[in-house]
Amino acid sequence: MNLPEPKNININSYSSGLTRIVNSANLIKLSQNETPLGPCPEASKIIKKRLRTLSRYPDGNSNLLRDKIGKKFKLDKDQIIVGSGSDEIISLVCQAFLEKNDEVILSENSFLMYRIYAQINGARVVYSKEKNNTFDINETIQSITDKTKIIFIANPNNPTGTYLDQNDILKLRSLIPSHILLMIDDAYAEFMIDKDFKSGLDLFKDFKNVVVSRTFSKIYGLANLRLGWGYSSKDIIKSLNLIRPPFNISGLTQEAGVASLNNQKWLNKNIKHNTKWSKIFFNKLLEKKFKTNNPCANFFLMNCDQLNLNSEDVFNIFLKSNILLRKMTSYGIKNSLRVSIGNNKENRKFLEVLEKKI
Repeated sequence: MNLPEPKNININSYSSGLTRIVNSANLIKLSQNETPLGPCPEASKIIKKRLRTLSRYPDGNSNLLRDKIGKKFKLDKDQIIVGSGSDEIISLVCQAFLEKNDEVILSENSFLMYRIYAQINGARVVYSKEKNNTFDINETIQSITDKTKIIFIANPNNPTGTYLDQNDILKLRSLIPSHILLMIDDAYAEFMIDKDFKSGLDLFKDFKNVVVSRTFSKIYGLANLRLGWGYSSKDIIKSLNLIRPPFNISGLTQEAGVASLNNQKWLNKNIKHNTKWSKIFFNKLLEKKFKTNNPCANFFLMNCDQLNLNSEDVFNIFLKSNILLRKMTSYGIKNSLRVSIGNNKENRKFLEVLEKKI
């Protein structure tokens, strides 16, 4: 009997790493770049309040949320699209722009979903070599061919924790042929306090060949609800909306997003917390001979080459103390781990283990 067969998709699926350990009720999870302070109180209240409305379909166009995003960031709401996490924005861009044998360019150590969505849509992924774990403009430009359709850059970049300053990111766009789409992932932009940094949203509001994505999963603490958004020209957003699934964002998620944008004090509290602990983590990691990135987003890449231990040893030492870090094997980054900034109690425990056992 002949049975239906799915098409052959030759990709490595996304691996989130360990998220829980059996029989470990008090696990400290510092592996997924989550916000340790959680969502703002108003968002939490809305989620509880709106549970009784789950039988009703949401607004399929996320109008209230797009209105709020537009007002907060001084954008035209018709140039905004809302997705189930910024992942969906990346997926929609790939669906809208890529055909079989097209090419996309991304740095060798970049967010895994760029390559996955590109490959699902039949594109060839071209990896641009990095310089000191940082996106290299010259390498990228040299990688462009007549088949290049999209160049992806996360700024700052996950998982390396590095970034391009505003001059370099503008230089990058100026060197790319105008018909090639530049997609900038602003997932960690709110954490940035460096004066030479400007987000993709700030730099490219008036560009018609750039898509900027943002997420509520990181600094806004809504990772479980899956909420993100994208900004571009009206024509590009119109094309993305043609293939966007109906009712892709639940009503309570939309309202939680609005509440999160309304609470600037909570945002500032998160930034202050992250800035304080990032400096402490950075100095302690250097003391212990880890190679790591300068304080940047809400995580650090921990390279173990200068230690007497390898990354697997370090991972297990922390795991025995109920602290979960992220292995970098799925990214192909050798002998390295990634650690996220946690809450005060979690951070103190991490530093205690770092000091006494590494």
